[in-house]
Amino acid sequence: MSDPILVSQPPSASKDAPVSPGLAAVRRWFAAKGWQPFPFQEEAWAAYRAGANGLIHAPTGTGKTYAAWLGPLSRWIDEHPDLEQWPREAPPLHIIWLTPLRALAGDTTENLLNAVVELGLPWTVELRTGDTSSSVKQRQRHSLPTALVTTPESLTIMLSYPESRAIFTNLTTVVIDEWHELMGSKRGVQTELALARLRRWHPNLRIWGLSATLGNLATALNVLAPPMPASSEGSTPHDARLISADQHKPIQIDTLIPENIEHFPWAGHLGLKLLPQVVAAINQARTTLVFTNTRAQTEIWFQELLEAHPDFAGEIALHHGSLQYELRQEIEARLRDGRLRCVVCTSSLDLGVDFTPVDQVIQIGSPKGVARLLQRAGRSGHQPGASSRILCVPTHAFELVEFAAVREAITNRELESRQPLIAPLDVLVQHIVTMALGGGFVADELLAEIRSTYAYRTLTDTQWQWALDFVTHGGSALRAYEYYRKVTPRNGIHRVTSPEIARFHRMSIGTITADVMLTVKYLTGTSLGSVEESFIARLRPGDHFVFAGRLLELVRVKDLTAYVRTATGKSDGIVPRWNGGRMPLSTQLAAAVRRQLAAAADGVFSQDEMRAVAPILAIQAKWSRIPVPGEFLIEKVKSRDGYHLFAFPLYGRAIHEGLSTLLAYRLTLAEPRTISAFATDYGFELLSSTPFELNEHDWEQLLSTDHLLEDILTCVNTTELARRQFRDIARIAGLIFSGYPGSKKSMRQLQTSTGLLYEVFRDFDPGNLLLEQARREVLDQQLDLQHLRAALVELAAMRRVIIETPRLTPFAFPIWADRLRTQVTSETWTDRIQRMVLQLEKAAH
Repeated sequence: MSDPILVSQPPSASKDAPVSPGLAAVRRWFAAKGWQPFPFQEEAWAAYRAGANGLIHAPTGTGKTYAAWLGPLSRWIDEHPDLEQWPREAPPLHIIWLTPLRALAGDTTENLLNAVVELGLPWTVELRTGDTSSSVKQRQRHSLPTALVTTPESLTIMLSYPESRAIFTNLTTVVIDEWHELMGSKRGVQTELALARLRRWHPNLRIWGLSATLGNLATALNVLAPPMPASSEGSTPHDARLISADQHKPIQIDTLIPENIEHFPWAGHLGLKLLPQVVAAINQARTTLVFTNTRAQTEIWFQELLEAHPDFAGEIALHHGSLQYELRQEIEARLRDGRLRCVVCTSSLDLGVDFTPVDQVIQIGSPKGVARLLQRAGRSGHQPGASSRILCVPTHAFELVEFAAVREAITNRELESRQPLIAPLDVLVQHIVTMALGGGFVADELLAEIRSTYAYRTLTDTQWQWALDFVTHGGSALRAYEYYRKVTPRNGIHRVTSPEIARFHRMSIGTITADVMLTVKYLTGTSLGSVEESFIARLRPGDHFVFAGRLLELVRVKDLTAYVRTATGKSDGIVPRWNGGRMPLSTQLAAAVRRQLAAAADGVFSQDEMRAVAPILAIQAKWSRIPVPGEFLIEKVKSRDGYHLFAFPLYGRAIHEGLSTLLAYRLTLAEPRTISAFATDYGFELLSSTPFELNEHDWEQLLSTDHLLEDILTCVNTTELARRQFRDIARIAGLIFSGYPGSKKSMRQLQTSTGLLYEVFRDFDPGNLLLEQARREVLDQQLDLQHLRAALVELAAMRRVIIETPRLTPFAFPIWADRLRTQVTSETWTDRIQRMVLQLEKAAH
């Protein structure tokens, strides 16, 4: 499919041309606020009024929301030029505004409503998410506002109602906020399918997306608004426009550089050493957001900030996705009103929530991605004309290199791309049942509708027939069970006839999967939030842990609720470690890191961060080499642990994990022995009890792409990985019911259910396409087979530089230290690290 027409220049129009009443009203409103519309906003308004679809790409805080919102408002004013004739009652539903986060929805609703009120329009703007009360949702089934702010899941639930077509009779526009957060995920595919249904009812529906940090914009636009099929009745010629803001918002990126840096750093070795400087920075600003990469880090830094500066009490808060919704709302309100000096947070505040008082952002640790740092920096100065400030705090000396690299990448506008998903069948199966609920469907018509999306444009007849058979009788393995006969074809119309299946399905709509969460609740009844079941399972009554910024004592666990009381004493409880905490270096940032190191190898240290790590790099160059483009650096060293081979491709942890596992496996084929493998963002280690004696031919075989798939399937436990991946697929496809609110099934129950289904399909329905999807997702997403193959090709073409070193180098040491952490107790690990550092420092001097 070819890319749609891209328009990047503002529409040509004479300044003396007559201005429509709607545009005149919008410009007067801007002028009253002392604003001047940016060219990209004017361009977006004109494109919308011309009937186009589009994607607006502009820096955070430059007015994307108004670029998308004021086009529809001005068009409505044009259609109702006589104020005296404006309807007294609010017009019916005209616009759906989709947002990826419930936390973002409330703030967005308020911003949209402010424009409506100040322009004097008789419109209503309301919110509908999973947090909306059941009474409001029930009312909205019969009386929707003029504009509805909602999430992909809530929109899909609305499409599951038999009266859904009548609900959307007057719909003219759908806006998808933060499109880059949805594209490339199953939620994005769910959004594509919902848009396809709405476009079938309204062929001229205008679809607009907003994005601030995205590399592959043409693809993003094509996924958002693909051309309608030629057979669509009433549709106009396809017009999809990419509108990019010319202005680049000023971003000031500073780094806290430690006075003393270890020559042999390891992950987290700086830890909280820079805490006093962080406190000082917070005190110098009006309002600060302190971003960490994990919820556990958020809890730790919040506690440490309070202990280091008790005066922060009442002026500092923490915010992450596991906190109770009401707590997050309260924190956001206090932040918006300027009543908080600092909020320690995770990505829960990454996206476009407008907190105008925020004038400083602090990033703890490497952001691991260019777009992530750009997005977080944009939380400060979040208004047109204001600059953004972000202070980077390293937790590892090599993160100084990453901060220098990300600054360069942002200057060069090198942002990560999001690759769209293609034909996930679990989402398709769920959608088919939703459409059967929403009034029923004719199979051929629904197939054409689904194929109009980017995700399913290549859906084969075989895949479609399999999915249809699966929802009607459960496929060959489950046809004996009534629960899996969800959709009933009758007289050419497929419908859901069972009220129980309808209820279960609506409660399960969505593609977000996570471990079972337990509610953390005081004995008095106040809820604090939720933690993973696996964490609570490790605790006994009386144990202490830190959550929501409080030291808590576990009292008992009952009905998926962990009852707690406030613990007394020092904050020495353990901190929950939520899954998904490790983030690998992105491809773009890894490339920028390689460029920084290449410059350092040539003696060029153009940024303060690189000058700070120059002594470390000098030792690396003296004992070995600094990795440079075109060379594959390999170090060999012997220690009391055995024979080490350290390799430094600098591709990021995700690729290094695959490379190290593959090479270890291939080495054991050539010579039976035990080899352990460990990887970080900068390289990987292979450890054996016998030396690595490898010639050129051996290396060619190790880095060959021949039999790559077979070797990966053998050396990695892909069967177990696929079984785990199938757990999520089974939930999305509706094969299991997770339970009613307040009585969810435990993770053990879910694992048992999905494990049994996996075995049934494997033994009695081996051609089941959901099994194939599980294997494909493991290879494509977890093992990243495509990038692994590319890495092997690139490494094979490089000049290999193999150096035998008498000791660990500064590049090898952090890999060795990280591996050691996984094998010994923390106390023993600290002792060994300190002894090794002393030995290496002595050798360096």
